[in-house]
Amino acid sequence: MSRALKIKDPEGLYFVTFTVIHWIDLFIRKEYKELLINSLQHCQEQKGLVVHAFVIMTSHVHLIVSRRENGEQLSGIIRDFKKYTSAKLIKAVKEIPESRREWLLRAFEKAGNNNPNNSRYQLWVQDNHPVELVSLKFVKQKLDYLHNNPVEAGIVFTPAEYVYSSASAYAGRAAECPLRIELLEIPLWM
Repeated sequence: MSRALKIKDPEGLYFVTFTVIHWIDLFIRKEYKELLINSLQHCQEQKGLVVHAFVIMTSHVHLIVSRRENGEQLSGIIRDFKKYTSAKLIKAVKEIPESRREWLLRAFEKAGNNNPNNSRYQLWVQDNHPVELVSLKFVKQKLDYLHNNPVEAGIVFTPAEYVYSSASAYAGRAAECPLRIELLEIPLWM
C-alpha cells in the first residue's frame, strides 16, 4: 500500500528519510553513495532543492530539506529523485563488480512484483516519513540525530569524521563536505 508523501507546507523545512527495501545495506560501496550525491547536486542545481543537512547510511538516507522560492514543489523533487536514483542504482548494481548482484536484484524484483506501482524493481520504501520542522528545538533534535547516525552505528567516533554527511560543514569545514549545504542557524544556547 502506498503512503503518499505529505508535504503540507510547500515552503516548509522537512526532515525526510529514504529507506532501501528490507533495510538492505546497499550503500556500502562508494559508487552508490556518489550516485546519490550527484543526484542531490542535480536537484539543487536544476529543481531548486535546498539541502540543509544529510547523511547517507548503509540502508537509508536522512535529509533536512526545503526548496527555493521559485523551485519545483518539494514533493515532486523527492518523487523524481527517488525514481531516478532507483533506476540508476539498479543499473549500477548490474554493471559494477558487485558480489551481491543476484541477491540484490532478486530482492528488488520481488519487492517490485509485489507492488503494483512498479514496473519491475523496487529499491526504495515508498514512505519518506516527512516531518515538518516547526521549532528550533525540533530542528536541533533532528540535526543532531541525523549527524550522530554514523557514530551510533559505530562507523566513526565523531560526526564530522563521516564523509557522507553534512556534519563537517556544520563543524566549520564546508570544503570537506561532498555536497553544498545551506547551514541552518541554530543558537548555541539550544
